Formats: sequence, structure tokens, C-alpha cells
Amino acid sequence: MNTCRGGVIDTEALVDALKNGRLQAAGLDVFEEEPLPLNSALLDLERVVLTPHTAWYTEESSDELKRRTAENVVDACLGRRPRNIVNPEVLN
Repeated sequence: MNTCRGGVIDTEALVDALKNGRLQAAGLDVFEEEPLPLNSALLDLERVVLTPHTAWYTEESSDELKRRTAENVVDACLGRRPRNIVNPEVLN
């Protein structure tokens, strides 16, 4: 399952692993090449679920994303450490 960045997955290796039974299924919401080319081998495989980078979306997740963003902005403005810092060294 990949919903983060397309480049995390080697598409050719994924297709090979699926065809050879080393991997049973895959779910991708992002792709190495965006948009996914119409001739992609991924489109020919049965045990693959592909979505256009929208698999995360529900009304609840959208509301949560907005709420957390606002909380992080408020925290930063008040001098508090925001949640989920990817590169905390920038805060020093």
C-alpha cells in the first residue's frame, strides 16, 4: 500500500513481484509517474487497486486535516511546538 509519494515504489519491480506471485496485491494512491500513463502495466493486473490520490478522502478526514492545520498555525504563533514536525532541527 502506498499513499505517500510515488517515487517510494519501483513500479517495474512491483509489477514483476505481482506477476511472479512474490506479492499478492497492491494498493496505490500515488505513482512513480503522475498521472499514471494509460499504457502502465499496473492497469493490466487484477490484484491492484489504483486511485487518483484521493483514497484518503472522507468528510471526516478533510475536517481533521483542516483542524490540525489550524491548531499547528496557532501553536507556532504562540511559540509552542507544533505537532508532527518532520524536521525538528529547524526549530532550534
